[in-house]
Amino acid sequence: MKFVRYVEKVPGAQPVLGLLSQNENSVHPLSSLLSRDMRTMQQLIVSLKEEELPLLMQAARCDGIPLSQVSVLAPIDRPLHDILCVGVNYRDHREETKTDLPTEGASHHAVYFGKRAHFILGDGEKIPARLDLDSQLDYEVELAVIIGKEGRDISPEQAEDYIFGYSVFNDLSSRTIQKQHSQWLRGKSLDGYTAMGPCILHKSALSFPVEVDVCSLVNGEIRQNSNTRLLLTSLPQIIADLSQGMTLEPGDIIATGTPGGVGLGFDPPRFLKKGDKVECRIPPIGSLCNTVEESPAQGRNHIIREVCR
Repeated sequence: MKFVRYVEKVPGAQPVLGLLSQNENSVHPLSSLLSRDMRTMQQLIVSLKEEELPLLMQAARCDGIPLSQVSVLAPIDRPLHDILCVGVNYRDHREETKTDLPTEGASHHAVYFGKRAHFILGDGEKIPARLDLDSQLDYEVELAVIIGKEGRDISPEQAEDYIFGYSVFNDLSSRTIQKQHSQWLRGKSLDGYTAMGPCILHKSALSFPVEVDVCSLVNGEIRQNSNTRLLLTSLPQIIADLSQGMTLEPGDIIATGTPGGVGLGFDPPRFLKKGDKVECRIPPIGSLCNTVEESPAQGRNHIIREVCR
C-alpha cells in the first residue's frame, strides 16, 4: 500500500491524504475509505488500525480519481521534529569523502545528525537553490524510514514494530557551508534542501530487514547505485541507537544514509547547477524527481513552490 498527499486540480482545492491504486493510475481519498477526516500524514499514522489494512488493500485494487486530475505532494510537508540522519553509512561513500573507516576488528559507531526542514519538497517540485550562498549543491539518495508509534529504548529485535513505512529521500547539501562547520546542521538545512516522496510505502509491503536498491540520476546519468543491505549500521540498529534515552514519535523521519557517487566524490567534483534534473529511485517505492532552480537572495520573503510537470 502506498499513501500520498495530493490536491485536485480544481480552484480552491485543499491537500488531502490518499491511497494509490495498485496500478498507480489513480488515487482514493482516505477520508472516504476510513470515514474520518485526516489532513496530515501524522494523523493517519497515529489513527490507522491493523484491522483497517484489509479494507485498504481491497480498495487499492479498484480505480479511483485519475492521477491526471491531481498533483501529488510531499507525503509529509512539515515534519514534527528535525529529520534524524545517518552520515557516511555506506563504505564507498566513506571512502569518497575520505572519512576514516574503523580499523580491522574495531567497533563501528554510526554518525548521527539533525536536518532542519522548514518544508519538504515533493516529487516534481523545483529545488530553490541558494547558489549565492554556496555553489556546491549536492544530491544524496536515501531510504527514509517513517516511525509509526512512540517508543524509547527499543531493541533491534523490536525495531520493525515501530515503523510505519518507507519513502525516497534526497538529502540535498551545501558542501562549502557543511565543511565550514564542525557539525553538518547548517549545510544540510537551507530552505528547500529536503525532498521526499512520491509516497509512503507501508511496511507490510517489504520484508525486514529491508534490502532495496537505491539509485540517483542527474540529467539521466546514473550517479549512485547501491542496496540497503550494504548499510554499515543496519536499519534495526539505527532505530535501536536513536531510541536509547530519546523518544521517537509517530511521523518522525529517519534518513538512513547515502551510497557513493555524490557530486563531491568525483574528481573534479560534479555539483548541481541551475536546470539540472535530479532523480532518486527506490524501485518498490517509486521515483522522486526535482529540478534545480536558482533562488534569488533579495526581494523574497518566502520561497515560491512551483510544481513542474
